[in-house]
Amino acid sequence: MTQRRRSNQNSSPETQLQTPETTGATAMRLIVPLQGIVQGRGGLILGSLIPCALFYFLQLYLKRNRSPNPPPRSTSSANLGELSRTSSRSNLSSRGSIGSVRISVRASSIAKPSDSPYYIGLEKAAEDPYDRLDNPNGIIQLGLSENRLCFDLIEKWVSENLRDSIMGREGGELSISGIATYQTFDGMTELKVAMAEYMSWVMGRTVPFDPSQMILTAGATPAIEILSFCLADPGNGFLIPTPYYPGFDRDIKYRTGIELIPVHCRSTDNFMLSMTALDQAFNQARKRGIKIRGILLSNPSNPVGNLLSRDMLYSFLDFAREKNIHVICDEIFAGSNYGSEEFLSMAEIVESEEFDKTRVHIIYGLSKDLSLPGFRVGVIYSFNEKVLAAAKKLTRFSSISAPTQRLLVSMLSNTRFIKEYIETNKRRVREIYRLFVAGLEELGIRCAESSAGLFCWADMSSLIPSYSEKGELELWDKLLNIAKINVTPGSACHCIEPGWFRCCFTTLSEADISVVMERIRKVAETCKSSS
Repeated sequence: MTQRRRSNQNSSPETQLQTPETTGATAMRLIVPLQGIVQGRGGLILGSLIPCALFYFLQLYLKRNRSPNPPPRSTSSANLGELSRTSSRSNLSSRGSIGSVRISVRASSIAKPSDSPYYIGLEKAAEDPYDRLDNPNGIIQLGLSENRLCFDLIEKWVSENLRDSIMGREGGELSISGIATYQTFDGMTELKVAMAEYMSWVMGRTVPFDPSQMILTAGATPAIEILSFCLADPGNGFLIPTPYYPGFDRDIKYRTGIELIPVHCRSTDNFMLSMTALDQAFNQARKRGIKIRGILLSNPSNPVGNLLSRDMLYSFLDFAREKNIHVICDEIFAGSNYGSEEFLSMAEIVESEEFDKTRVHIIYGLSKDLSLPGFRVGVIYSFNEKVLAAAKKLTRFSSISAPTQRLLVSMLSNTRFIKEYIETNKRRVREIYRLFVAGLEELGIRCAESSAGLFCWADMSSLIPSYSEKGELELWDKLLNIAKINVTPGSACHCIEPGWFRCCFTTLSEADISVVMERIRKVAETCKSSS
């Protein structure tokens, strides 16, 4: 008995709480608590018979009131579609009190409509693009820095070399292995070699470029973002002279969290940066608790179009060494110069003098000088091994397609074509610039002195109703919605002097220039008459 009592006490809860089966064939089971009988001394009635009797009547009641019909058989999965929706399922759609599913704070901020005139103008011009034959009343795009002057040269070369350049030949047979298999994310070695030679050609054969110090990306935009990611942490800052390219506010700040600290330049200095203003901006940022990690320079300048002199480049390197920061040079317009002044690359400066090269980085691409924005090819050129190692891994998210790389290897290696293209492109840019600026001068609109780029920096302050950002945006709105011309207002470029506008002219033909000037003239007349 003792052993039986111990075994009953040590049994699991599942064993103690077993219930009888409820099918019709199952006999009623009586559980007699032996413990009360064993104990005796009056506990037999209270501890055993009364609970036993109650349990017996409960079993009898359940047996008599059980449904005579057997339980329904389970429905197979094939018939699940025929089942009616339960009340719980039907109520799912009515439970709307929880709200819509959320996205990240980062994405919510980016998803908001842009309030920058730069992007508003681009979107509106894309919705109603001007075409001399098909849509002569459309919006003429002067807000996009795109070079269409040499599309004929590109088209001719591609039509003659496309097949062999991309597929290649092995024993006379076309090969798919070179474009269908995985390639290195940071660019094929053959393309780096060809790109280094091309960059040297563009920059006057004054400096060689080392392919091993080159990272290739899907455009200059990811190139500047990846480089920024490598040089600074969220909350850090870059000093940047104004006016500057409006796209930097997205390209650099969106995902890296880096602040752009404007260093304001004046028209009295043709918007050239002074070292005094640079030092003041550095000190003010430090007082605000922002750690400055670098200077971002555009050479040639975008949107002004002026070039940095040798002395200025030396001064920037000295300043960077003194403050222990980086120097980033965006040289994407290096080959699009039309003035008498020669372009000078930062790579030439650091090669000629004993500077700390590890703090110098260059951004380049093929969208401007070679008129291939759709190919999406950018370059990070750095002397810093750690930056190159990190950037190489980050290009996993921004690699160039293998067919594009194969085509470009063949194109950039064709010395005869590249030489002809560079010379022709410079001549055509120079001619269209001369015609466009002359047309503006006839309207009483002067432009800042410039030597390179695909644009001019036009002073329309005489046409704005008030010398303020508000007055500048009112003129921009008239040009966009009345004259049907999209230009970029200076405020979008962080210019502190109202009335300046960037006008990109390399999307135009010579015949289009007269149309542009006539449209501007009509707005100018209404502005002068109202004032």
